[in-house]
Amino acid sequence: MFEFKQVEVSDKEWVAALLKQSCFRGCEYTFGNSYMWSPFYDIQIARYKDFCLFKNKYGFLFPAGRGEIGEAVEVLREYCRENGTPLKFTNAVPESLELLKCLYGEQIQVSTNRDLYDYVYEFDTLSALRGRKLHAKRNHLNRFYENNWRFEPITPDNIEECAAMHNKWCDEKNIYQDSDKRKEAGAVIRGLESFFELGLIGGAIRVDGEIQAYTFGEPSGNRQNDTFVVHVEKAFSKFQGAYTAINREFVNAACQGYKYINREEDMGAENLRKAKMSYCPAFLIEKYCVKLV
Repeated sequence: MFEFKQVEVSDKEWVAALLKQSCFRGCEYTFGNSYMWSPFYDIQIARYKDFCLFKNKYGFLFPAGRGEIGEAVEVLREYCRENGTPLKFTNAVPESLELLKCLYGEQIQVSTNRDLYDYVYEFDTLSALRGRKLHAKRNHLNRFYENNWRFEPITPDNIEECAAMHNKWCDEKNIYQDSDKRKEAGAVIRGLESFFELGLIGGAIRVDGEIQAYTFGEPSGNRQNDTFVVHVEKAFSKFQGAYTAINREFVNAACQGYKYINREEDMGAENLRKAKMSYCPAFLIEKYCVKLV
């Protein structure tokens, strides 16, 4: 019927084609994200008819593709029965939750985790940083623009410099003492190593000739084709406004034509949540864990 397998770069074409049949804007529904994190969360994929099925160490993603969605859910349920485990969907969005309620009623158990909600912004907000609420961002930006800086896309000529900057950033932040941050560092390097094969898009900022910030992501795999997902953004703290600058410059350079920018979750980090909220998100993508009993 179907068989789960490890995510490989060669899977990109068929997975991306099926994701484009869905309506999901969440970061989980991009091929690059699945590939980058696959070794760390045991992400596996399978094809069932015109659906892409994702399995991870915690459960499954809601099927993405086209066709009879109830049938796709049932084949996953049968797969779980055969393996002696309940079917559990992680990171289910409200639309998926409502569908599961219609299909299974009181047979489901639902919980949510605010730490996993994606932050989604309007392009115009991040591009222009207009308005009273973003006044402080503009001040940070102006301080950064006083430096001898330039923005450039990530290319084969500078990607090794971005990787070196990433490693230096990790050393300075001493992230290797934290298991979750070690996983993130590994996922970033995995993305950089297969950057062009994955079709990722990125940018970097140099100050006095040296890369001081970089970022990358990819379009979300939905049929609306209206959202760009930023997977990674890193900057050294010695230049005030570096994060604001790489955010804005990249959006203006690479995200023209997209209505929304998904900057992913905050993982419960207080400082990160405060930073993401300070950019005035248009909405948050709520995520639910749904268990069929």
